[in-house]
Amino acid sequence: MKPTLLVLAAGMGSRYGGLKQMDGLGPNGETIIDYSIYDAVQAGFGKVVYIVREYFKAEFEKTVREKYSNVKCIDGEPLKFEFAVQELDKIPAEFTLNPERQKPWGTAHAVLMAKDLIHEPFAVINGDDYYGKESFRIIGDWLRAHENTEGQYAIVGFELDNTLSESGGVSRGICTADENGKLTHVEEHHNIAMGQDGKVKGDNSKGENVELDGKALCSMNMWGFTPDYFGKSETVFHGFLEKNINELKAEFYIPYAIDCMIKDGSASTELLSTPSRWFGVTFKEDRPGVVAKFKEFADNGIYPSPLYR
Repeated sequence: MKPTLLVLAAGMGSRYGGLKQMDGLGPNGETIIDYSIYDAVQAGFGKVVYIVREYFKAEFEKTVREKYSNVKCIDGEPLKFEFAVQELDKIPAEFTLNPERQKPWGTAHAVLMAKDLIHEPFAVINGDDYYGKESFRIIGDWLRAHENTEGQYAIVGFELDNTLSESGGVSRGICTADENGKLTHVEEHHNIAMGQDGKVKGDNSKGENVELDGKALCSMNMWGFTPDYFGKSETVFHGFLEKNINELKAEFYIPYAIDCMIKDGSASTELLSTPSRWFGVTFKEDRPGVVAKFKEFADNGIYPSPLYR
């Protein structure tokens, strides 16, 4: 069984300015998604599904099919691609969209757009985040081991110290697990940064500025699901819309959906950990550092250069 990689690439990149998922950052113009695809293929994935917006789907799909036309899976089969569109009006028929709403419905809604395209265990990632080779190996191994299970999911947690930006405070969901390694809660923290005293601090869900453990595991939106997740998530989405259909900014996030499933007992989520260092272009000021890191990878032979020939 080859798991599928679901790439969330519909974001507008408001803080960064422009379509950062199309930005060439590698020595030969490689995007962050290019590196994620490379690592996923090496970890045994066989298909990539992109969630995009309608207005750039055609350009995005053309670029993808040209770039990866010769990419083979580890078993020699061609890498497969699918594309799904996330738009505001893609909601259950019994609900009426508020015409004033402009904000997308969130990451869990984006995942639901792929329901008809994925029938095997799959991983979810952000298109603008670099997760590292080891992270894809960890989630790939977990997905293969859970091919025939239901109601058991996983999240790859990154050490908080490995996810900070030098360009400003970041938001992170700090993960808490029970004695069996099962996720119990994800608490969103904002404005997380390392101070001059070397301590990491951020604002918790109550708005309190607190010191945080740099080794605490946080969510970078790298999840592992089996196909039954779609049905469970649809049920949660119905409940969410009943409460929020007229809210202009409420979003249906993956952690919210998972939290609902944990509370009602319909699913459990294993908290995995990775030694990889995350990086991305949260801010425009992050770009030079990311460019330098990919050059370092190429110079040290960690990745071939160019990545795809």
